[in-house]
Amino acid sequence: MNPLLLDRLLQIADLFQKDMARAFEGTGLTTSRVHLLWVLQHAGPSTQQALAALCAVSPRNITGLVDGLERSGHVRRTPHPTDRRAVLVELTPSAVTTMTRMQQEHVELNEALISAIAPEDRDAVQRGIAALADHLGTLVAEAESAT
Repeated sequence: MNPLLLDRLLQIADLFQKDMARAFEGTGLTTSRVHLLWVLQHAGPSTQQALAALCAVSPRNITGLVDGLERSGHVRRTPHPTDRRAVLVELTPSAVTTMTRMQQEHVELNEALISAIAPEDRDAVQRGIAALADHLGTLVAEAESAT
């Protein structure tokens, strides 16, 4: 019997988690911390309140993530230029280097994964995955609003 599509998707999710754990081993980085670094890489220096919204987590959660990343030398807090009550969180130079390398690895893995698909099937696979992600997002949002 062929595995269900959901079983394959869960297998892929598990493999991504294992690959990330391997890549971050010994760095002090976790999936949540890397997500925050990724957001900062794209959003630029941000307040913790803005980061909480962008990461869809509580301000308390962001404080813990920023504290950990500050201790590990990945981010620093700096005064906000126009609001003396606020601080900005920004990547350190070494974190910029790490994130630049991570973005390049992201592109390389994307290319490696696409190369496993026959060229004539690539567009259809990408459309199918986008449709699955969009529909799952809708199902999750509906379930959250029902509770």
